Amino acid sequence: MKSSEGMPLKRLVRWLLLIVVLMFAFGFALVPLYDVMCKAFGINGKTAGQYEGSQVIDQNRQVRVQFLPTNAVDMVWEFYSKADEVVVHPGAVTEMIFVARNPSDHAMSAQAVPSIAPSTAAAYFHKTECFCFTQQVLQPGERIEMPVRFIVDRDLPPDIKHLTLAYTLFDITARHPPVAKVGG
Repeated sequence: MKSSEGMPLKRLVRWLLLIVVLMFAFGFALVPLYDVMCKAFGINGKTAGQYEGSQVIDQNRQVRVQFLPTNAVDMVWEFYSKADEVVVHPGAVTEMIFVARNPSDHAMSAQAVPSIAPSTAAAYFHKTECFCFTQQVLQPGERIEMPVRFIVDRDLPPDIKHLTLAYTLFDITARHPPVAKVGG
């Protein structure tokens, strides 16, 4: 059997299947490609991973760090920081506590995704500990305090005097079901 243009139907189906497979593979390649582009060009305020260095504290300079915790559309948890902002000296280790509570009647899993504004400052913001590195699991009614420890780098450009650390909390229960607690 031939199609109207004379191409055998089997050949047409093979080409269409190949196109579908290539489109699917391209979709998977976009995520790591996007992360590489954001990191290379400082787009979207992506922060680097866990920082393990140390710095001398610049006592002559202060930077205001504002915290902006938000929930994704489908997330029902209460999520907030213990303070709206702190003033830090570049090079100093600073800690802020974020609080999450699961008001639902079932266990849920969550993941926080950080972002820094202005995006040009992301390379100068180092997290030494962060709840965003791991998934959080809360049982019904459970509340947790989650620290983030960070250092604003001494090499932060002098014209940047204010940073915003934003976290968006996503419900990932459907993809990563929580494990039930045993005996507790």
